[in-house]
Amino acid sequence: MTTKNKLLVAGSAVLAFVLLTGFRGGHFGGGHFGGPRDPERVKQMISWRLDDRLEELNATEDQKQAIHGLKDSLFEDGKRLFEENKGARTQMLDQWESANPDSRAVHSMVDARMDAFRAFAHKVADAALEAHRILTPEQRQQVTGHVREHMNAR
Repeated sequence: MTTKNKLLVAGSAVLAFVLLTGFRGGHFGGGHFGGPRDPERVKQMISWRLDDRLEELNATEDQKQAIHGLKDSLFEDGKRLFEENKGARTQMLDQWESANPDSRAVHSMVDARMDAFRAFAHKVADAALEAHRILTPEQRQQVTGHVREHMNAR
């Protein structure tokens, strides 16, 4: 996977996380973001952070349940996307090691991965729009404040 593709996926995941949680930075339990991790542990840490943010927003139980549903769906889609990329990397390496790489196959794999990334980015955008509908104007204003703090900290 190219750096550009990694940034696209990471950016989409970070965008979803920022929009849904108001995350201000930091790391997930040691190491660096994107390092090898147990997916269920990462999901649990995201859930804990999301719970904290929802408490700060005084979210109702219905809001909490709906937003956790968005998080779970995005997480599973993202996990599936990364698993699919493992196979694509193997296929690309096979093409690289070939005496005569098939340019059509290589370009087809690139197109397929970009389509998958684009579809995931659209799901992230849809989840953010759904979170917008779930939250009250006051809660959205609080989330905006957290996001702006995070942006200004960079």
